[in-house]
Amino acid sequence: MKYLTFAIPSYNSEDYLQRCVDSLLKGGDGVEILIVDDGSTDHTPAIADDYAAKYPNIVKAIHQKNAGHGGAVNNGLAHATGKYFKVVDSDDWLDEKALKSVLAHIKDWDKHGQNVDMLVCNYVYENHYQHKSFVVNYRHVFPNDQICGWDDTKRFGVTQYLIMHSLIFKTAILRRSGVKLPEHTFYVDNLFADQPLPLVHKICYLDLDLYRYFIGRADQSINEDVMISRIDQQIRVTKLVADCTQHNDNPSSKLRTYLDRSVSVMLAVSSVHLLLMGTDEALAKRHAMWQYVKTVDKHLYWRLRLHSVSAWTYLPTRLGRFLTVTGYRASRLLVKFQ
Repeated sequence: MKYLTFAIPSYNSEDYLQRCVDSLLKGGDGVEILIVDDGSTDHTPAIADDYAAKYPNIVKAIHQKNAGHGGAVNNGLAHATGKYFKVVDSDDWLDEKALKSVLAHIKDWDKHGQNVDMLVCNYVYENHYQHKSFVVNYRHVFPNDQICGWDDTKRFGVTQYLIMHSLIFKTAILRRSGVKLPEHTFYVDNLFADQPLPLVHKICYLDLDLYRYFIGRADQSINEDVMISRIDQQIRVTKLVADCTQHNDNPSSKLRTYLDRSVSVMLAVSSVHLLLMGTDEALAKRHAMWQYVKTVDKHLYWRLRLHSVSAWTYLPTRLGRFLTVTGYRASRLLVKFQ
């Protein structure tokens, strides 16, 4: 039995893939590693095949035509046989000690018939070029090492979001949610994290620095210039995340508040980048994006306009736009780990 499946979306990852896979192999026979080669043109396919040949009971190489990060995640989920599922990007890696602790918990839950729909662990921004790191934890949100529900959670802090890097879902929950990421589209992580949440009832937070998130490359998707160049993809995902709020049958008001907050952050990021572009076309896209949310759910729209951080990115008049950009620049100076 495989307790945990790792899917590694890999496109031209020859410089990083070995470090990633080696860190996952520390999980031993209890893990399944799916290297999803997304139409790479470098040595990534050969590296994947070499690992699959060397570790046939653990590693599988999946080769597909280029479909982007989302398409690779979809393919990984389709082939997963583990009870739990986690995406690990090919330039990232996991901490060995934390991974072994996670697996020990999963095995113990399975042995005693305990249900956990989602695990939450800390993740670490690792900027090797600046030799800096920054840990995002959830110590004041969830009780540590206890199986809990949404109503047991507390207020999320400024940097505390449930993103792909921090989450391990039960595979059956992901499949029931019907999550399918758009192909050839960046910034789908939020959609992957949010869409299954209404089906999650049992959560366990482990205060472990599990995921190591490699940042700082000039071509990385979170680089500001790169994000601006892909603004239409940001907008697309923002709309899809807003759609997720309409498929929430979970009665927890705390979950609804969290999903609202997630949409708010996506709106804020997209709105700021559109303002930085400064063109009439960009301003029109910002307006259209907000109007889309209003058509999806006018109550959600007004909650965001009146009670969320994203409202500060949709201020009227030229002065309002100036204040938004100035505030954004100031916040970037405070958040120096990127």
